[in-house]
Amino acid sequence: MSKKVYCIAQFLPKPGKEAELFKVLQSLEANTLREDGCLQYRVTRQIASPFAEGNSFPIVFNEIWADLPSFEAHCQRHEISQFFQTYCLADTGLAADWNVCIYSDEPENFDAPRLQ
Repeated sequence: MSKKVYCIAQFLPKPGKEAELFKVLQSLEANTLREDGCLQYRVTRQIASPFAEGNSFPIVFNEIWADLPSFEAHCQRHEISQFFQTYCLADTGLAADWNVCIYSDEPENFDAPRLQ
């Protein structure tokens, strides 16, 4: 097991704004990948397949962070907070809705080894 944090950040673009929002989200990748705790940070868009017909927002960031402090530091970067202010919270933003969740691969009450 690990201390890794897995983040799924979903975005629902306003009508007609999917390509524009995807491009803005892609622009966040380069600087984020420079962060020490960032292991993966890739924006993706939903595609059609008869083997994957679940419900989701059409644009999703798939992120892996070394640990929770790395993820939380990322969230507090000016570029990231400015993205949410401009493109999610502002009336003129490109996102109609968004959903950001984090996950762990450790089971609850995991008896992690203690390093000495």
